[in-house]
Amino acid sequence: MNDNVLEKLKTLAESAKYDVSCASSGTTRGHKAGMVGSASGWGICHSFAEDGRCIALLKIMLTNYCMYDCAYCINRRSNDIKRATLSVSELVELTMEFYRRNYIEGLFLSSGVVRSPDYTMERLVRIVKDLRTVHRYNGYIHLKSIPGASRELVDEAGLYADRMSVNIEIPNEQSLQALAPEKDFKSVFTPMQYIKQGSLQSIEERKHYRHAPRYVPAGQSTQMIVGATPERDKDILTLSSALYQDPSMKRVYYSGYIHVNTNDTRLPAVSKPPLVRENRLYQADWLLRFYQFSVDEIVDDAFPDLDLEVDPKLSWALRHPEKFPVDVNTADYELILRVPGIGVKSANLIVTSRRFGHISSWQLKKMGVVMKKAQYFLTCRELPIRTIHELTPERVKRILTKGSNNSMNTQYTIQFPDD
Repeated sequence: MNDNVLEKLKTLAESAKYDVSCASSGTTRGHKAGMVGSASGWGICHSFAEDGRCIALLKIMLTNYCMYDCAYCINRRSNDIKRATLSVSELVELTMEFYRRNYIEGLFLSSGVVRSPDYTMERLVRIVKDLRTVHRYNGYIHLKSIPGASRELVDEAGLYADRMSVNIEIPNEQSLQALAPEKDFKSVFTPMQYIKQGSLQSIEERKHYRHAPRYVPAGQSTQMIVGATPERDKDILTLSSALYQDPSMKRVYYSGYIHVNTNDTRLPAVSKPPLVRENRLYQADWLLRFYQFSVDEIVDDAFPDLDLEVDPKLSWALRHPEKFPVDVNTADYELILRVPGIGVKSANLIVTSRRFGHISSWQLKKMGVVMKKAQYFLTCRELPIRTIHELTPERVKRILTKGSNNSMNTQYTIQFPDD
């Protein structure tokens, strides 16, 4: 590995750091004779396996040259930054060399758009195809699909990648046009449809032919920037909920806006990224996927933004005191799941355990229930704490937020150019 390639690696890895849509693998592939590597479903990129190992990912761009001039992107063509491009053979050799040295267990590959979407996508496909067919690499590969790429190239990429993603970036097409006039929602959602259709077709084929090729077995993901445009949390979560109707969509990632292009007046001036808001959106996303909440229950016209002081589940409970207290010994699973401090695992344990006798508060603690929150919203045989009705929602909120880290309760003020 020569110094020139290492210098390119440093530049292109730095350029790729703002893409967060690669936090988990979601696929498992065991070792095969004559092949190199394997893939585990535990996760990648700052995740840990069940045996305690940190699973590493090579996160890199093919090139940070780009024909687009998106206002929010550090790699836009008008920026005066250090540029670099790896050849197909250089990136393939780099990946294999890092894997042999046990530096990585997977690859996340993206690219700026050069010449045309198809030209760039064709080079990305060549890389993953060479890794799979020439070097027999059997590890995890996450490939970014280029917006506007042809169906033939997207379909071919899906045969070699474990997961693919197309980033929406801006959750409203009008705002996207203002910040990235060379892009539109059609160029983003069309590749998403290709991936969806290829995934469904692959599932159907494997029902009839056991050895039919797998197509993007870990599904697809996308990313939205939070805070670069004036969309409310309701707008963002409504779009996320619609995306999750696609069975191949596994994750929507939220990236707090970082003010990297300080001279662009189209962008809001922020001193810090809105990390608390980003965290609340992830919590709300979790409620949509695993807690049977709808968007209108989390945010609505009266409350279009998430409460930054408390998590979305607690916020919903404080706005609906009529639903509580919940008797854990008699209530339905769906209602128990909505008690703050009770998760999916704890709710299942409660429903299973109460068949053998009444559940008490100490048993709830052993099941993993966070009693600091839950005690105000449930009842059991001997729980002495006053509920939300005796204390009022406002007082419960004050009690639960008292002593919280001030940095976690700070709402960042963002001034938009049109305000």
